[in-house]
Amino acid sequence: MFFDRPPSVLGFAAVGGKRESEGPLADGFDLLETDTTFGEKSWERAESKMQAICADLAIQKSGTKVEQLDLLFAGDLENQCTASNYTLRNLDVPFAGLYNACATMAEGLALASCFVAGGLAQRTMALTSSHFCAAERQFRFPLEYGGKRTPTSQWTATASGGVVLGDAGGPPYVRAVTFGRVIDYGIRDINNMGAAMAPAAVSTLLTFFKDSGEKPEDFDRIFTGDLGMVGSALMEELCKREGVLLNNHEDCGLLLYDRGKQEVGAGGSGAGCSAAVLCSHILPRLREGKLRRVLFLATGALMSPTTTLQKESIPGVAHLVLLESEK
Repeated sequence: MFFDRPPSVLGFAAVGGKRESEGPLADGFDLLETDTTFGEKSWERAESKMQAICADLAIQKSGTKVEQLDLLFAGDLENQCTASNYTLRNLDVPFAGLYNACATMAEGLALASCFVAGGLAQRTMALTSSHFCAAERQFRFPLEYGGKRTPTSQWTATASGGVVLGDAGGPPYVRAVTFGRVIDYGIRDINNMGAAMAPAAVSTLLTFFKDSGEKPEDFDRIFTGDLGMVGSALMEELCKREGVLLNNHEDCGLLLYDRGKQEVGAGGSGAGCSAAVLCSHILPRLREGKLRRVLFLATGALMSPTTTLQKESIPGVAHLVLLESEK
């Protein structure tokens, strides 16, 4: 969907934890907290606190008041989107909860853009988060277990990103969105999310190119998130087989951390990973004119602890957002 009146990104913010403060994008974050409990008594409360801080910062930076938000789209990795639910109970804003795993930020940003571009809202917001400790306890093992991580596993980011959109304002602008289909290639290894999500990223990207007539070279960057090292290589190979060369591809899971210095396996992941990279690295460069046109393509592995124990395969989905620095 291309928008005749592209929504404007009025404000954005990124909040992260200790490991994010040690990564290459640390300077772009609005707030970094080395105490990953954020002063709370549980990891789950910590994630909600982090998300609330991010929402407040993004709203303040947008010059918007909370009561001016017509609708807020938010999601996270916790069961029933717990972190977002508890954040929104204190905001008094119309709330649409989302779950598309690591693809949630692109999904939220796309939906928020549709509401503004379609004249259904004047101000909307997309907000996501993830917390390493909360995710480990839910999807794998509690930290006390001390389990060994495989080389293909990815590190769930303790991070949150929020974007406020409006029907009038300056750059960046959301020019178009493509909602992806659920793709399942039969991957069952929960420690290899990149392989599970890569086919969905390819499907959505090729669909966008086919429908729009655009080509990879028409963009400064194509950002995926979060395929990591394994998924990124697989995506590029699958695109190459279709005759599409991605020479300008970067992955949020590989940008957030320094794999040479930080023990993060195949890279970063989590609903907060691509959101934080978007708000700390991509949107600032678009606003400054350092980037002109980019594709933001977030990917998600749609599994649960229950389906994992039942030996089900891992479906993937990817949503695409075209961002431009000029209207």
